[in-house]
Amino acid sequence: MATDAKQRPVYVISVAAELVDMHPQTLRLYERKGLIRPGRSSGKTRLYSERDIDHLREIRRLTQELGVNLAGVEEVMRLQHQLDDLQEEFEAEIARIEDQIREKTRPMGLPAPDARLDPRDRPVYVISIAAELVDMHPQTLRLYERKGLIRPGRSSGKTRLYSERDIDHLREIRRFTQELGVNLAGVEEIMRLRYELEAAHSRMEGRIVSIQQDIQNRMTAWRELPAPDADASE
Repeated sequence: MATDAKQRPVYVISVAAELVDMHPQTLRLYERKGLIRPGRSSGKTRLYSERDIDHLREIRRLTQELGVNLAGVEEVMRLQHQLDDLQEEFEAEIARIEDQIREKTRPMGLPAPDARLDPRDRPVYVISIAAELVDMHPQTLRLYERKGLIRPGRSSGKTRLYSERDIDHLREIRRFTQELGVNLAGVEEIMRLRYELEAAHSRMEGRIVSIQQDIQNRMTAWRELPAPDADASE
């Protein structure tokens, strides 16, 4: 599998540092901060994978090109690691479930995932109420929407409506900017990954529900098959 190859630890620290144009001490610092998670050989030597190299290049882009401070980079990489872990979990779970049914059944259409809306995603607050809840000016919320940091819904009359999840996101944005001093470029990266992580969770849950429902439907169909005719076997 392609993801397995990217995760295989192959580069010693000197080679990894050369590949990303950093000093080995910088890589050790990033590891202590939890920004990177190299593997270890049997002799405890650090070994970096292709994915680690991608992460180091992303850290360099955030710090050197976008001017994101270390607090912002830590949040970005924490979310990126969560995405990586979720992808591995998703692939392993899907492979396990599909292996269970592959030998017994031929492929057939899967039912659509459960599309019920999470109550936290229901758009209910107009912009004035949302701004009051998060102690921001409505114009700030409009700016954040233009930057893609927040994605409010719309009523049939095109009025912005914010959900509980949107309110949580706005409070997180305020924490990053006011408490941690993360610049807007860093916040954009963080929120992009948050949305990607939430979407990945939703896809994973929907896919697993679909496969589990498919298994249940097939088991029901097997149970309803007529019993073999005893007379015909004589």
